Amino acid sequence: MSIALSAADWLALLGHFLSLSLLAVGGAISTAPDMHRHLVMQQHWLSEAQFSSAIALAQAAPGPNVLFIALLGWQVGLNAAPASGLPPWVCALLGVSLSMLGTLLPSTVLTFSVARWGHRNRERRVVRAFKQGMAPLVIGILLATGIILATSQGTSAEHWPLWLLAAVTALLVWSTRIHLLWLLGAGAVLGGLGWV
Repeated sequence: MSIALSAADWLALLGHFLSLSLLAVGGAISTAPDMHRHLVMQQHWLSEAQFSSAIALAQAAPGPNVLFIALLGWQVGLNAAPASGLPPWVCALLGVSLSMLGTLLPSTVLTFSVARWGHRNRERRVVRAFKQGMAPLVIGILLATGIILATSQGTSAEHWPLWLLAAVTALLVWSTRIHLLWLLGAGAVLGGLGWV
């Protein structure tokens, strides 16, 4: 995939991640639906496969889940490299730098400031109510992310093994103490064997 990005497009990429950073209430993954809307559907800077692969790879890799944003920026940069005339690694690093700076800077400053204020005022009723009220919001955002990732592989009847695997995995996570990494490994084996 090849795209042409102007300086304004690179700034728009930074601006989009700056704005999403302040919405990342449940972590960076909670902003994936809007990233998908902007990067894949609106701007066409990434394909569906690139978007889903970046999230899947980052979630399977050890480390923080914010790694998927670096991979999304990397992919945008690689897609922009042929039209820019720059070496692919330069464009990829620019994409990583802009997306990570945009994601980390506002939320870090806000989190630090609010955490200090919240700790000083932890006995106030409004602080306790805010903490309790955020739980349903985070759950809803994470469900929206799950739906986008699940439907990217297809929703037709021919994809029933994927849906069955997702349902069984969710049930096992919810009702047992089986570690999630074992379930991820089982899913990888089933996918490697071509069963799902």
